[in-house]
Amino acid sequence: MNQSPKNQSILVRWQAALLDAWQHDQTRKRLWALAIPMILSNLSVPMVSLVDTAVIGRLPHAYQLGAVAVGASLYTLLVWVCGFLRMACTGFAAQAAGQKDFALLRLILWQSLILGVLLTLMLVGAAVPLTDSALQLMNASPDLHATAREYFQIRLWGLPAALLMHVLAGWLLGVQNARAALWMLLAANLCNVILDIYFVLGLHWEVAGAARASVIAEWLGAITGLILASGYLRKHPAVAGWARLLSWQQWRPLLAANRDILLRSLALQAVFFMVTVQGARLGDSTVAANALLLNGLMLTAFALDGLAHALEALTGHAIGARDGLALRRALLLTLLYSLLASLGFALLFMLMGDYFIALQTSMQAVQAIAKEYLIYLAVLPLIAVWSYVLDGLFIGASRAREMRNGMLVAVVLSAPIAWLLQPLGNHGLWLAFLSFMLLRALCLLPATKKLLQGIPRHAF
Repeated sequence: MNQSPKNQSILVRWQAALLDAWQHDQTRKRLWALAIPMILSNLSVPMVSLVDTAVIGRLPHAYQLGAVAVGASLYTLLVWVCGFLRMACTGFAAQAAGQKDFALLRLILWQSLILGVLLTLMLVGAAVPLTDSALQLMNASPDLHATAREYFQIRLWGLPAALLMHVLAGWLLGVQNARAALWMLLAANLCNVILDIYFVLGLHWEVAGAARASVIAEWLGAITGLILASGYLRKHPAVAGWARLLSWQQWRPLLAANRDILLRSLALQAVFFMVTVQGARLGDSTVAANALLLNGLMLTAFALDGLAHALEALTGHAIGARDGLALRRALLLTLLYSLLASLGFALLFMLMGDYFIALQTSMQAVQAIAKEYLIYLAVLPLIAVWSYVLDGLFIGASRAREMRNGMLVAVVLSAPIAWLLQPLGNHGLWLAFLSFMLLRALCLLPATKKLLQGIPRHAF
């Protein structure tokens, strides 16, 4: 069937846009200058989780591995829900950097750090009394329950540092100083790996040792980040403008963005938490096997998010500088590279998945269950990549409301799918999760079209 002249015209314009982005050396260099440090730092995060799993997986009982998976899931629920601190900070900092407004950059950093401290107090106050209730939802064995509770409550001592690292990573990325963010995260994660091995296998502190290693590492990372951010500010002096910090009007945009991203993150983390809950109901070995596979998803997500984070910084900078052409090039290049990377991960898990599972645990029962569901892990990168790129676009543009609405719609649409697939057991759980990841991207498409239409006509 022949295409209409209108469709042919649109296709020609997009082909020209793709070719222009691909051939623009300056955009490619800026993208990779930001993406490579972020990819390396992001990959270090799941590598820490893999080391945790590999070390605990050498202990004699499956409930110990399951306890780390459950306890870490509860802690990650708190930390990842507060990911809005990084996301909102990145968008506003990038736009301030694009405007070369260094006083505003200081204001954004101070506002975000204050929010991080206040959130810590609120979360710890809520998490301590609710720990047992959350664990009881999983109907876990008594051994798993007690060990997961111990792990989680130790990890809470590192929560203030974890939230400060969110803020600092977002702000450093916004000012396009991705190398500083890399050094901060590497300092924390390398410390975590070394102490994890020493505390668990050397001092025989078992699960508690893994938790203590993470707490110390998080505080080291936060201190490193504060030092690096201070160094950047000393190179770009500006009037502090403390009166602006006390003005409600100066807080409203940041608070609104944080609110909307918080709601979006709550919905996302609720989905991940329910995956863990449903897995725990299927048995200790099943929840442990699912944890191994989700580590693979984390590995993929953090790598692809490196490109998305670079897009955040470039998007915010382009909007601040009112440069629609730079935004178009950054978006298209990020999409192309992300698709290639996701295809690589899919092939990696298809060909090397058995080794990936064996690397994490020597428990034969857990290995057997995990290998049965490897196909889902191989498909996930190809489905999830679209939402990662779109998230980067919307975060950089500080369009938090659209992100919130898209996520809530995706959760609502995927809930009946999950309910209908329950009779399929763990297969149904993974199919429902795949459906949700696809809906995440589809529900952002209308808002994406509207956002791009708002760019000056010549840019597209």
